Amino acid sequence: MVTRHLPGVITVQLALPPMCMHALCMATKTISVDLEAYEILRRARQTAKESFSQVIKRGRWKRSPKTCGDILASSAEIPAAPASVLKKLEVAQSSDAPPDSAWDE
Repeated sequence: MVTRHLPGVITVQLALPPMCMHALCMATKTISVDLEAYEILRRARQTAKESFSQVIKRGRWKRSPKTCGDILASSAEIPAAPASVLKKLEVAQSSDAPPDSAWDE
């Protein structure tokens, strides 16, 4: 069921009407999504009969990349490594060399 309420907004019923299964009823919830979100859900369906509820439940959407500001803000919460750890890392990196043969580990 697709109903247009406002320009650019579509209301979509996400589940089948309430059905009883083992004496328990499955509830539904109607939400409003804009046209862009509706198109994303529609394209994500594997079949024409797949419900938006099924799409959402299996959905794994690409998250927006972190910005440099986000990384800097979160790095303030990370404690600095002790000097002894930094020294060990420097020694390990300076002694790291590629293998003699690409076939050796």
